[in-house]
Amino acid sequence: MKSIFKILFLFLTTIIISCNSQKVSEESKVLYESDDLIIKQLSKNVYQHISYFNSETYGKVACNGMIVKDGNETVIFDTPVDDKSSAELISWIKNNLHSKINAVIPTHFHEDCVGGLKEFEKNNIPSYSNNKTIAFAKEKGFNVPNHGFDNSLTLNVGKQKVYANFFGEGHTKDNIVGYFPSENAMFGGCLIKEIGASEGNLEDANVHVWSETVEKIKKTYPNAKVIIPGHGKTGGQDLLDYTIKLFKDK
Repeated sequence: MKSIFKILFLFLTTIIISCNSQKVSEESKVLYESDDLIIKQLSKNVYQHISYFNSETYGKVACNGMIVKDGNETVIFDTPVDDKSSAELISWIKNNLHSKINAVIPTHFHEDCVGGLKEFEKNNIPSYSNNKTIAFAKEKGFNVPNHGFDNSLTLNVGKQKVYANFFGEGHTKDNIVGYFPSENAMFGGCLIKEIGASEGNLEDANVHVWSETVEKIKKTYPNAKVIIPGHGKTGGQDLLDYTIKLFKDK
């Protein structure tokens, strides 16, 4: 009798491990890859786009963005870094997801967020950002989003809603985060760090309140399961905890 229970236990354990492995494989599946752009599927309707920015200080830097989808509509957070990689992304969404792009939302004014805006404008895709982002982009001579909001934005994507919110200063004075509640997915942008990351570019940062800002995000979105940082590997709530700790007591 014990041997039967043991065999049954091992059988069920094998099935569970197999299912979990399959889920992990599906959630990190690369759907598109070129020299300039990578697109990964993280969950049923959430994708990560990765493009590359050449920095004098940090060299070739991989920069993340998020795509959320419902029905035949999508919303994108952050453009790829330039028009070429943005054109690839727009084409892939149209031809592979067979979806309309309702909007692109840059999460702050730096070039790794707005670098491809002209290509989106060329394709008549509206862009939305914090009004502070618009002001800073104009001041720095970067690409400027064409619609502004103060602290929060809600957009429709299919039958779902996607949110962009300003919680406070951190990486920059204008940084926002995106949230897609139907799949508990967050795009943290450069406000959120991957595990093991350094403090990074602090030229426009407010390190004194960075942790406090992320603590507000953690409290607001306790159910966030998929979190995409501005650079590096995705994760869960551990990314928020790491970022809070990194800038605590600065």
